[in-house]
Amino acid sequence: MDETLRQQQYALARHLRDPQRHAPPAGVEARRLKVYRELFYGAIEGLLAGSFPVMRQALGEQRWHARVHDFYANYRSQTPLFTEIAGAFVDYLQGVPPDAPWQLELAHYEWIEAQLYLSDAEDPPHDPLGNLLDGEPLLSCVARVLAYRWPVERIGADYQPQAAPATATLLLVYRDAGLQVRFARLTPLAYRLLALEQGTGRARLEALDADVMQGLALLEGLREQGIIIGTV
Repeated sequence: MDETLRQQQYALARHLRDPQRHAPPAGVEARRLKVYRELFYGAIEGLLAGSFPVMRQALGEQRWHARVHDFYANYRSQTPLFTEIAGAFVDYLQGVPPDAPWQLELAHYEWIEAQLYLSDAEDPPHDPLGNLLDGEPLLSCVARVLAYRWPVERIGADYQPQAAPATATLLLVYRDAGLQVRFARLTPLAYRLLALEQGTGRARLEALDADVMQGLALLEGLREQGIIIGTV
């Protein structure tokens, strides 16, 4: 590539990402530059708005667009895939001062929801009728067990806490048979039981010093919902 053309492309890219700091390349009509700026930013903002609708609503238009503009101008994404932009945004948020104390956890929660909705993962071989005490319970590949300091499932335009509750928010987020992403609050026992990734159902319950029959009823209920898909 001709070096002059290369430098023009770099100048244009820098200007489109951050027009406040970088002048446009010479010879490009201002009207066309405006179209390019709006087109490129609009594409990124639209992708993020679709992945983080609650955050956008909670922050309000001014703070939301300021945050997206900063991401667009300063974050150097390592992926060319549109479906991975939401993950890049969560990574970006880990390195900047938050607009709200719950921002990063809310972003992670919404990112998980988007991941599950788009997932084409397949469950590994398993026994759907396996004994949940003697076998190793297997969580669906479109289910996640999550713990947050903030009540992320409640945050929105009308509820924005400034202090984290004394107890953690324990959630099960999953995609149901109708391809809808849902969530359920978990008890501490259910969270610890599902968070353990290895061991038979009985071994997990004994490790938690939990009542075996109570734990079995919990596991069976989750299997009926398709969240535990059987045993391996």
